[in-house]
Amino acid sequence: MIIGIFLSFFSVKVNSERGAEVFASPPNKACKPYQWLHKNYQQALALLFAIEEINRDPNLLPNISLGFHIYNTYHSDERTLESSLRWLSGQGQLIPNYSCRKQDKSVAVIGGVTAALSVQMGTLLDLYKFPQISYGPFDSILSDKVQFPSLYQMAPKDTSLHKAVVRLIVYFEWNWTGLVVSDDMRGEAFLWEIKGEMVKKGVCVSFIEKIPISERTHMESHENFMPRIMTSSAKVIVIHSDTDSLMILRYSQFPIIGIFKVWIATSHWDITMRPLHSQGHTFHGALTFSYLTRDIPGFKTFLKTITPLKYPDDALLRRFWLSAFRCPDQPEYPQQEICSPNASLENLPLCSFDMTMSGFSYTIYNTIYAVAWVLHEISLRKSEKRSMANEEYLESHSWQLHSFLKKTQFTNNAGDQVFVDETRTSEAQYAIMNYVFFPNESDALVKVGQFLPKAPFGQDFTICADAIDWGWDSKVPCAVCSDSCGPGFRKTPLQGQPACCFDCTPCPEGEISSKKDAEYCTKCPEDEYQNKQRDHCLPKVVTFLIMKEPLGMTLAFIAVSFSLLTALVLGVFVKFQDTPIVKANNRTLSYTLLISLICCFLCSLLFIGHPNTVTCLLQQTVFGVVFTVAVSSILAKTIIVVLAFKGIRPGSKIHMFMHPRVSVYVVLICSGLQVIFCGIWLGTSPPFPEADTHSQYGHIILKCNEGSAFAFYCVLGYIALLALGSFIVAFLARNLPDTFNEAKFITFSMLVFCSVWASFLPTYQSTKGKAMVTVEIFSILASSAGLLGCIFIPKCYVILLKPDRNTQGQIKNK
Repeated sequence: MIIGIFLSFFSVKVNSERGAEVFASPPNKACKPYQWLHKNYQQALALLFAIEEINRDPNLLPNISLGFHIYNTYHSDERTLESSLRWLSGQGQLIPNYSCRKQDKSVAVIGGVTAALSVQMGTLLDLYKFPQISYGPFDSILSDKVQFPSLYQMAPKDTSLHKAVVRLIVYFEWNWTGLVVSDDMRGEAFLWEIKGEMVKKGVCVSFIEKIPISERTHMESHENFMPRIMTSSAKVIVIHSDTDSLMILRYSQFPIIGIFKVWIATSHWDITMRPLHSQGHTFHGALTFSYLTRDIPGFKTFLKTITPLKYPDDALLRRFWLSAFRCPDQPEYPQQEICSPNASLENLPLCSFDMTMSGFSYTIYNTIYAVAWVLHEISLRKSEKRSMANEEYLESHSWQLHSFLKKTQFTNNAGDQVFVDETRTSEAQYAIMNYVFFPNESDALVKVGQFLPKAPFGQDFTICADAIDWGWDSKVPCAVCSDSCGPGFRKTPLQGQPACCFDCTPCPEGEISSKKDAEYCTKCPEDEYQNKQRDHCLPKVVTFLIMKEPLGMTLAFIAVSFSLLTALVLGVFVKFQDTPIVKANNRTLSYTLLISLICCFLCSLLFIGHPNTVTCLLQQTVFGVVFTVAVSSILAKTIIVVLAFKGIRPGSKIHMFMHPRVSVYVVLICSGLQVIFCGIWLGTSPPFPEADTHSQYGHIILKCNEGSAFAFYCVLGYIALLALGSFIVAFLARNLPDTFNEAKFITFSMLVFCSVWASFLPTYQSTKGKAMVTVEIFSILASSAGLLGCIFIPKCYVILLKPDRNTQGQIKNK
């Protein structure tokens, strides 16, 4: 029983415009010089190994031998149809609808390293219902049994190949890649799938190059194909095509010195296949996905022992041997002198031959066994039903293989279960290989990881990054459009650019980003603040003016000291209340003023300590009322002095205002209005404690909110109005006799008072935190001390140190 198999062994040299030699599909040896594709010969040896195993097996196809015819595959419609017709006609003839075969019985065709070749072969073979089994990559288009009823695919499904590639890219944090695919439906399908997966994982495409399938377009495009790739900004290039289509990369003469790329090849491109003279370091450090398969027992031993001497009638093996070992092809020499007697396939470089079974060879091996098991099943059924010879039955009814092929399943010698039914074909598992090119011109593929699509997440993808040889650097290459934004920054998209191209912008005030390449910054909680690096939030420090700190202790000490000094002055005035100076300055107003000053000093203590509802209600209202009483008392004293001197003229009507109660009325009326203001303030929008988280960086300021800023400034404005009135009246009365008159002292005291509070307003507005409270306390103490010092200290000086001047006689003489 004969099986026809179409393999790709040769390419032919075609001269380009630049003089470089590019290899394409040869029409025949006579027309143009051919070039061996040595690595593909392993597929023929896998075929031979499987045939010999089956023919030796007494339990599989007993009394039936399998044979095979090998044809070279041509990448053109014309040559593919020609080869298929030669197979159908037999003996190298091209006679449609006629078979020249006499003894051999043709049962099936194995071929189609690409989907395009499978379609061209199937167009002709399907006319005769010949089973065609493709060993090339699985293509969903070929699964259409209406269009291709006689075509079967043995390769595993590559439905997860795009996911495997993207997982690898994401693992190394690459996001700027180029894509190179074949310009056919299969390339378009892969392009659509991987682009969708890249979008999900945040990977961008720098460029897309499509490898032309037709020979003419292929030759025209090779001149600028590689330059476009090598000069692109992408450092990672994903290639998805078949080995023959990618000759344009292997034989390119584009200068690559100083240009380094990370190549990621899919399972259908043998990255090691190249001529001996080609620069292998072009793809040094590349990562390639190959089918993860088990070793076929005995296959590697078979490869080690095979020589042309073992198969003297195999002309193809002899030609391969001569080419691979570069032996002189001289027929006059005996065959044993073809090459060194110690020559072995395992001594060939990887670019010429691989001792590890390739994915294509593994599929061919399984395909031969699938055909064998079908023939075996037919043989068993025939022996049960009729006594006609097997070969006659099979010769007459080869189309009946279809019904058996669809049901065939078996376990191969490696322990893998094989299905011919495409609906039951398993998903491909991938080994991730690292291509290493050594200085001595040798190369190797090293397994560095694997991808198992059916395994649980986390166990499906494994890789050993330390085992990868990147070629030019020991570190993992950086393949990004823009450098990563560190913590504390966020990505700002660039207009008109892919999402992977961006600028890095620092997070705004109060926001952080704690991871790399953050899309946006997050706000810190109210009780936390951003650190200087803006990558995490820190707890804010709660701050307020407390008694235990030096500033609080100092202010409290000053306030108590001044209040005690004021009380001492009050005691002096009470003790010497009958002296002329005390009497002349209205004792009642003096007592009232001194008591209000004591309260002014002490009310500053309300601003020290943890703010609460009670202290917030008392701070501004007590301050406003006691200061109003103090300023009202000064205003009353000033008015009384003026009235005293104006009222001494005979007939003056001012005598009616000289009543002692007038000063009391002035103080009560002025203070009463302030009390009313404060009452309205407390009734409508009272002050309340508040935690200010924004005013001071890194701090939470506990303070009293005024509630109504308008009411607060009305209280201050009313006090300022009374102080200004006192200052004007005292200034106008400054030249009156100073024995009975304290207008000069009042003028100075009001000048100090107004100066303090005039400077208070801008300072208060420009400070934050406890500094604001300190400014207000200082203003209270300074203005109160000014009133005490300017009005009462001179009088105490006379009372205590100059008692002789505080007598009635001295005053009369003066």
